[in-house]
Amino acid sequence: MASVRPFRALRPAPEHAEHVASVPYDVVSTAEARDLAEGNPRSFLHVIRPEIDLPEGTDEHDDAVYEKGAENLRALAESDAFVREDAPALYVYRLVMNGRAQTGVVGLVSVEEYDSGRILKHEDTRPDKEDDRTRHLVAQRAHAEPVMLTYRGVADIDDLVAEAMEGEPLYDFRAKDYVEHTLWKLDDPGALADAFADVDALYVADGHHRSAAASRAAAETGDDGAAHFLAVLFPYEDMEILPYNRVVRELPVGPGKFLEQLRRKFEVDEALFAEPDEPGTVAFYLGMDFGWYTLALPETGRGGVADTLDVARLGEFVLEPMLGITNPRTDDNVAFVGGIRGTEELERLVDSGEAEVAFSMFPTAAEDLLDVSDAGERMPPKSTWFEPKLRSGLLVHTF
Repeated sequence: MASVRPFRALRPAPEHAEHVASVPYDVVSTAEARDLAEGNPRSFLHVIRPEIDLPEGTDEHDDAVYEKGAENLRALAESDAFVREDAPALYVYRLVMNGRAQTGVVGLVSVEEYDSGRILKHEDTRPDKEDDRTRHLVAQRAHAEPVMLTYRGVADIDDLVAEAMEGEPLYDFRAKDYVEHTLWKLDDPGALADAFADVDALYVADGHHRSAAASRAAAETGDDGAAHFLAVLFPYEDMEILPYNRVVRELPVGPGKFLEQLRRKFEVDEALFAEPDEPGTVAFYLGMDFGWYTLALPETGRGGVADTLDVARLGEFVLEPMLGITNPRTDDNVAFVGGIRGTEELERLVDSGEAEVAFSMFPTAAEDLLDVSDAGERMPPKSTWFEPKLRSGLLVHTF
């Protein structure tokens, strides 16, 4: 069984929500965050990307960055733009992108359940990123950005969520990327919290480093309030995963020679489309002189569930043996491009000379994420790109 707890949120007043809400910290660079927050002192980017308020060139891991983030959160909390709930509540959060809706429950989940493996993960974390997120949490004494969790849907939860959505929303706005964000508050959250007792397991979808940092912050502070962290929980049937594409900066041979090598080893065809239309196929781009091709990935001989994924098979048959990329988590010769940027970005990177080959992947299925997690395995890094992204700053849990 899973536990989900209501909490006393720190949140924007409704008239300020649209101006406070920001994209998550990890989908923008410092320069992009600075541009997005320009002229908007209430943007939550000042909290989650506080280096934008320090001199250009400031190291993201400088002590001043963490202090500035805490200072900026206090300033927002004390301003007329924010309110503190009088009593604990749960929330329903709906996102609509390109006409497709995704609806989840916002509440607190247990660090103890994460530590004991009842909240399952599918990806390993990097110590440096864990360190960074932990320092932000401890400095701010807040879970400022929610983790995205998923679970196998339960009819009682679906019914209670649908009932909550019949009321007047707390927030309802369309962001600049045209994604619609609507939140409802449940003043009597008991029935919905109890319904999660019928959920066998929760799974980290997006936010592995935030989850690990929440565990570390709870241990470091010893604060009872840090024993639970902020999450939005979506039934996996609602989730959409876009491809997480790959580019390789330098080939060991020229593009023509590399194409010949691929043709000798695999079934390769000229591509009609830059996106593969079925699992087991990857498209690749070698520049304007060559164009797009498709490559049929062989079946893996390895025994794990994660080994059957296209991203794993690309590594096994192409990246490792042909390009020498044995650890994509640390190898600087490979980079990852979220599917939201489209295959046009892959073409740009190759045509500009920033990369020599780009691989367009078929997206990992949500069922695969659950199966890999249930097996206690780990996907290759950057296997999933979730859209739409949650907005940060709409609900904050302080401790």
